[in-house]
Amino acid sequence: MKFSLAINMERMSPDIDMRDVARHTLEMVQMADEAGFEIAWAAEHHAIEMTIAPGPFQMLAWWGAHTDKIRLGTAVAVAPYWHPIKLAGEAGMLDLVTGGRLELGLGCGAYQREFNRMARGVKAQEAVPYMLEMLPVLKKLWAGDYEHNGTYWSFPKSTACPKPLQSPHPPVWVAARNPVSFDWAVANGCNIMTWALSRPMSEVELYKQRFEDAVSRAPAGTKRPRLLTMRYTAVYAKPEQWEIPIRAVQRQGAQFENLFRELGSVDNGFPEQIDLASLQHRAEYDPEMLRTNLMFGTPDEVIAKLDQYAALGFENFLYCASYGLPMAEQKKSLKLFIDEVMPAFRADSRRKRTAA
Repeated sequence: MKFSLAINMERMSPDIDMRDVARHTLEMVQMADEAGFEIAWAAEHHAIEMTIAPGPFQMLAWWGAHTDKIRLGTAVAVAPYWHPIKLAGEAGMLDLVTGGRLELGLGCGAYQREFNRMARGVKAQEAVPYMLEMLPVLKKLWAGDYEHNGTYWSFPKSTACPKPLQSPHPPVWVAARNPVSFDWAVANGCNIMTWALSRPMSEVELYKQRFEDAVSRAPAGTKRPRLLTMRYTAVYAKPEQWEIPIRAVQRQGAQFENLFRELGSVDNGFPEQIDLASLQHRAEYDPEMLRTNLMFGTPDEVIAKLDQYAALGFENFLYCASYGLPMAEQKKSLKLFIDEVMPAFRADSRRKRTAA
């Protein structure tokens, strides 16, 4: 199994020094690089302190300058916020300056609050067509001169400058949940990211089945894409420490639901925490639900949970470190994961456990 790291700069209160946050984020990526993580992923979000990511390519270039091997991914560049020429050029530049390490994640966005500020009030649920138009345009710009007359963008003959080092272009990933998005991703040569939030293992199984169904429906000769699944992750030494990440998820969840559903205010970049008990899906924030379904536990417990993913055929797991967990706890968790969990998924160790 290959492992990736999703890490954002985040501040949960104004008394946290932004310089400490930036330093911490880089150090986490460097730990992952030294440990053999495959990809470090940076998000794109605007005007919120809980996910400070206004320029994912700038973030990735910084990480790339201070790491050696880890690949660098956008998770995701939000299509409605970009012009295709700018996105194609930014991606090409990042690939160039990092020696061909870019993994381009492309998506539709999440928060209506951001769409109101970044995309002229486009409704979040109407953002998918932007991504569908964006992807083929990017590929043509990376290939050479191209003129485009589309629904959302039109421009005279142009090309991406610089071109990516990777040929014909960097690997492209899309976030998918419904069957149509799985089919589209497979048909267009895209790898797929999934995120089951705090829902049970059955949700992960559903995404895996949709992936296999999409692959089976693809025309003969279609290359099988990669499938990556993400969970909030925390590894702790003692079982009684389980409440620390649970409290972090609940706090961050109260802000996420505010942004996602526009249920509260945002003051100076800090989203108000709404009452989770008022939500129809409040069971998803129940402590036992979170403890069971997220990648939380002692090293042995996390290994057992990851074994379930491996048994389903997942070969790529995305360790999400950013959900308001204190920085010191993030570092402890990642070190335990590197020292005590990852060795169990080396080929020889995995075979022994499977046989047992």
